[in-house]
Amino acid sequence: MLTSDDLSLLKTRLNRDLTPLEYACFENLWSEHCSYRSTRPLLKTLPTEGENVLLGPGDDAAIVRFSEKTAIAIGMESHNHPSYVDPYDGAATGVGGIVRDILSMGARPIALMDPLYFGPLESEKNRYLVEHVVAGIGDYGNCIGVPVVRGETIFDESYSGNPLVNVICVGVVNPDSFITARVKKPGSRLFLFGSSTGRDGLGGASFASRDLSEDSEAEDRPAVQVGDPYTEKLLIEATLEMTATGKVLSCRDLGAAGLAGASSEMSSTFGARIHADRVHQREPDMGPVEIMLAESQERMLMEVAPGDLPLMAGIAEKYDLAWSDIGEVTEEPRYIIYFHGEVVCDLPISLLVNEAPVSAWEKKQYKPVKPYNTPSESPEELALAVLSHHEISSRSWVWEQYDKDVQLRTVSFRDDAAVLRLDGSALVLSCGCNPRHIHLDPYAGAANSVLENAANLACQGAEPLCIVNCLNFASPVHPEIAWQMEQAVLGMGDMANKLGVPVVGGNVSLYNESDEFDTQIKPTTSIGMAGRGELRIRERPSEGCGIAIVGDNRTWFGGSVLDDITACGGDAPPVGSVTPVSQVRELVRKDAVVAATDISHGGIFAALARFGTVECEIEGDDPLRAFFGEGYGRFIVAFEDESTLKGTDYRIIGEKGGDFLSLSCGRTSVSLSRATVEECLNSFNRCMLY
Repeated sequence: MLTSDDLSLLKTRLNRDLTPLEYACFENLWSEHCSYRSTRPLLKTLPTEGENVLLGPGDDAAIVRFSEKTAIAIGMESHNHPSYVDPYDGAATGVGGIVRDILSMGARPIALMDPLYFGPLESEKNRYLVEHVVAGIGDYGNCIGVPVVRGETIFDESYSGNPLVNVICVGVVNPDSFITARVKKPGSRLFLFGSSTGRDGLGGASFASRDLSEDSEAEDRPAVQVGDPYTEKLLIEATLEMTATGKVLSCRDLGAAGLAGASSEMSSTFGARIHADRVHQREPDMGPVEIMLAESQERMLMEVAPGDLPLMAGIAEKYDLAWSDIGEVTEEPRYIIYFHGEVVCDLPISLLVNEAPVSAWEKKQYKPVKPYNTPSESPEELALAVLSHHEISSRSWVWEQYDKDVQLRTVSFRDDAAVLRLDGSALVLSCGCNPRHIHLDPYAGAANSVLENAANLACQGAEPLCIVNCLNFASPVHPEIAWQMEQAVLGMGDMANKLGVPVVGGNVSLYNESDEFDTQIKPTTSIGMAGRGELRIRERPSEGCGIAIVGDNRTWFGGSVLDDITACGGDAPPVGSVTPVSQVRELVRKDAVVAATDISHGGIFAALARFGTVECEIEGDDPLRAFFGEGYGRFIVAFEDESTLKGTDYRIIGEKGGDFLSLSCGRTSVSLSRATVEECLNSFNRCMLY
């Protein structure tokens, strides 16, 4: 809803009351979801430029040079509120929307990633949400032929009643011929094509900018869009054929705020005159508010010269897609909409698109750290619990529902990062964050989210090219949340600067709270990172390989998997060092190590489990800290010749081999059989299957 201050400002600026359509346009385009009212000043602190950045934030997606002949288009979006109200359609249309963002740049979508955040699986409702969100993502991605190659699943009580569904898409485009989303020339036609407009998704942008209530599942269902992946596949091929003609002047997909959002933002460099009644419609007797604000899926809007309209119409019809010539770009900077000859909206276009007031919130620091208390369980009991934790165990139940090999680019998806073939090199992709660490220390936690994704790329020998993000928070009306947001964005920006990686795009999702469950989500600065490396065959450590730690030996318990299991408390990790990341990247590039994995969730014990059976000994005074403590910028590497590690900060701790995962520190040791480890690592799959 528009605030009383908003309405007073608009009445002063326009010197009249708003029409119903104008009110709906401002309600959606001035919403948090569209205008970033609470975060615009913060987002300006992020580094957005780099030698490979061809187009940074502000468009449907960013364009980053990958090679001389190829650029990647990359974007990230959230579909959080819809995925609670209708998990299948909410998640599916989240995929469809981010794919169209990439498509609107003239790029072919080639890969998806899906960081997902849910409440604990002990709840039947949360298991239902997981099942249907994953099905929605898998079904939509599989049908359109875009592989989901990477993801993350985090489980925490704070997401009960408000799961987070974040989606990243990457596409490929010629670096000299991508499309942008701003109109170029007055007199051009606005060409709408794709699915017919219905009443689904009405008010989706404003719905995404408020808390979820106990009655949301029933009341807000009309605000959830319904997707059709088969039409989306036709839309992909038609759009790419249109852009290949060189006749498309600009393009934008219809997402948040529907046609009103796409047409006004697209036309903001000049102006637009639109005839709402010319839009092809699925339902009878639709009014102008419904036509302009509905978020029906699988629709695109293009700017084309009048003489090229028949060419584009012919391509649309070839793919059995409906189309409409809905209006024109104007010299006058106004946004005018007609309905059956009557003017129902007449606004200064900049006021609608660019002048939403910034929301200033009171900030208050909090200190949620609890003193550390040593868990009462034995080290072996804790090891079993850590390996069985749903963030450590195998999530094959999820990724087996995704077609990861469609398009034949996927080289690897199970290791620290996904690897795809592109122009004879490796496109390496990673995503995710640790919300528990960010909650305890928003600055360090968000900085470490960036660092961990860079570490994942380093394990594949890849240099980061760019970052996209989805900044998910509760309501900034709470001073602690406003402070949390500020600290997290500053931490993310500072680490991006340290690594020299630009933040080229993203999304902000606020008001992630649930009245029904009385929960506020933990701050979730979800990261997507893309990098470039050399294609190589990843080996598994063989019998007799040495095992070493590279990086800092200090660890912390606060926000760790062990803390999640035992509520042991303690401090969260401070900002990690970037030096080990570059060292491991070079080791992998020079084939100086057989394998590498970063030490993150679950500490060294969980990292060693990824290497299989090993026998290792770690120095330290506290076995639990050595086994399960967490930090950033730390790695486990397997090597054949110790001399290849010279020049790095490493400590040899053991070797690969035997039938047990054995780890000791001083007089304390834990030894688990191969069968026991496999049983623990299958706990998530058992939970979802039964």
